[in-house]
Amino acid sequence: MSRRSLVNGILYVLTTGCQWRQLPKDFPPKSTTHDYFVELQCTGVLKQIHNALYAEVRVLEGRAATPTLAIVDSQSVKSAEKGGRKLIRLDMTRARKLRARNATRPSIRSAC
Repeated sequence: MSRRSLVNGILYVLTTGCQWRQLPKDFPPKSTTHDYFVELQCTGVLKQIHNALYAEVRVLEGRAATPTLAIVDSQSVKSAEKGGRKLIRLDMTRARKLRARNATRPSIRSAC
């Protein structure tokens, strides 16, 4: 079993959104593939790969490897202008309650 086949299995799960137990038989065993995924995630290798590919794509498009501009959306600006500290705190509390009420389990849990 090659590392390439393990990476292909991980990419299959991440791109299709299927569960690990539904990994087709073409790939290495689901437990081995999942263990390799967890190892890559915990050691930070997945994040490094993402950042390297992101920078490379930006360079290929003729832009700087890292963005030099930050954008503030209009909703953030409006809520800060209108409400001040008191209203922002109320909105944050309301959002936390809604999130807690609508919490769902992620399909890929972090084991780190």
